[in-house]
Amino acid sequence: MKIIVQKFGGTSVSTPERRSFVVQKVSSAIKEGYSPIVVVSAMGRAGEPYATDTLLSLIDNDFKETNKRASDLLMCCGEIISTVIMSNELKRAKIAAIPVTGGQAGIITDDEYSNASVKKVNPENLLKLLCHNEVPVVAGFQGKSQNGFFTTLGRGGSDVTASLIGCAVNAEKIEIYTDVDGIMTADPRIVQDAALIETISYNEVFEFAEQGAKVIHPRAVEVAMNGNIPLIIKNTLNDCKGTLINREGDSLNKNLITGITSLSGRVQVTTKFKDSKIKSTEFLSLLGERNINIDLINVFPKENIFTIDKKDLNKLKDTLIKTKVQYYLEDDCSKIAIIGNRICGVPGVMAKILKAITKEGIEVLQTADSHTTIWCLVKSNVRNKAINALHREFNLNNK
Repeated sequence: MKIIVQKFGGTSVSTPERRSFVVQKVSSAIKEGYSPIVVVSAMGRAGEPYATDTLLSLIDNDFKETNKRASDLLMCCGEIISTVIMSNELKRAKIAAIPVTGGQAGIITDDEYSNASVKKVNPENLLKLLCHNEVPVVAGFQGKSQNGFFTTLGRGGSDVTASLIGCAVNAEKIEIYTDVDGIMTADPRIVQDAALIETISYNEVFEFAEQGAKVIHPRAVEVAMNGNIPLIIKNTLNDCKGTLINREGDSLNKNLITGITSLSGRVQVTTKFKDSKIKSTEFLSLLGERNINIDLINVFPKENIFTIDKKDLNKLKDTLIKTKVQYYLEDDCSKIAIIGNRICGVPGVMAKILKAITKEGIEVLQTADSHTTIWCLVKSNVRNKAINALHREFNLNNK
């Protein structure tokens, strides 16, 4: 049996017209000899009747926080509605389909409501349906606790559901359908001639997702990578081949850089400890205790330089004042990530990046690098200019 998992996001199932495209994708998979498992999100986005955020608006904020078990039950309704409606659409096309909750699909979690961790996946029910030539239509984003209660998997959970199921049934591939053609070399709203990346490695796309690209959730990539199941990002509304994500990436591509993404809303923090009563290591531990995430960290004997998300700025200032650490803040920054499997060990890449950016009169505030990524921190008002300069420098529009 050739199994394929096809996941459709909220915009893909939001209207009858769009659901007809979903039916076409499922029908095509069957004609190609696959046994499909369909995973669906709640229909539409915030403000539309069955979207998750709309459902949550029906209850008080205090109740959400004090009774997360009840909140999870409410949030699960959107996906369950989608499974039934999508099963009905498939039946109209003479495709036998059975709506299935996350728990019925065998996704068993802990009791951490609203952000549950998966303990195991038992695909027995799904495999039985496939053996009877029935298409399981699974509610994404949800599971069942070991005590039998509905749980949700956190944001991006429907992508995670698809990857979990794909690994559990050893699917040949997992298709993630959305409203874009795939992963691009840069955000097309920033770079007009951004190109489609046809093949990319798990590691590279994980960096894309972590650094601001929102095509697929990083947890879904991690799950698929651990199971070595290929992922394909596709557009529900056309026949574009999309982006294939696998372990090797594009072995024929000679470009050093695969693509560029960015995160805005960053604040650069410089802390000085020359006359401080607290050590830099103690201060960093204190930030961790207060759930303040830091990155791009450079540690020196007398000072530390790092960045934080702007939403944590008030917590950081409170910590700085209480510890009496001297500091300087550079607000309204953006972190640009230049991603490519081939940059590791290649001399001159950082120099080429800095030359391309500084040639545009842009100051680089900080840099860092890993095996697959080089980061540059710039002011947000010149972010787009810097990204376009880098895109041209590395000829990414010629992919």
